[in-house]
Amino acid sequence: MEKEQKEDIQNENLAKEENNQSTSSQDQTDDHSKKEEADKKELTPEEKILELEDKLARTFAEMENQRRRFEKEKEDAFEYGGFSFAKEALSLIDNFERSKSILESDEKLKDSEALKKTLEHFDIIHKDLISIFNKNDIKQIDSLNKKLDPNFHQAMMEIEDDTKEPGTIIQEIQKGFTIKDRLLRPSLVGVAKKTQEKAAKTEETKENSETK
Repeated sequence: MEKEQKEDIQNENLAKEENNQSTSSQDQTDDHSKKEEADKKELTPEEKILELEDKLARTFAEMENQRRRFEKEKEDAFEYGGFSFAKEALSLIDNFERSKSILESDEKLKDSEALKKTLEHFDIIHKDLISIFNKNDIKQIDSLNKKLDPNFHQAMMEIEDDTKEPGTIIQEIQKGFTIKDRLLRPSLVGVAKKTQEKAAKTEETKENSETK
């Protein structure tokens, strides 16, 4: 009986030893596989150089883009830094023209020497303002008798006028201005349209021709 117990213990110890050897062998295999995989991932010196060159090129490209953005912002700030001020200054022109119109329509002052001299002074100041604006590349938009251009004009009304092509500007309500190549404010205008009677005849003629 005692002999059988010893044999069982020996067999159990042998099984444990074999199991440990198997586990150790598996671990060695896994370590070898991991090493091979790491070796595969490791880049050659040439590949490392190419990778660094690519990263360097990308960095330089980004730096160049940032430099261009900075230069553009600096240029815009220099060229258009006074945009808001110039836009506000246009109210001086508007007020001068309104004041002149009010004085000209005043029956008590009409044809008086005082009105004549006042209007002359108004014209001198107005010309000086326009001259100062022009020197700073702030220019009036030419509107009258031009075709309506949404980039520079804003139509406020339509006026029946058969002597002009529809869409032609025949009235300027408020002058528009540009600063260099940018719109400072659009011209407020009235455009020509055909009279209703003529428009109706044109439509009737068109329908008749289509019927035939």
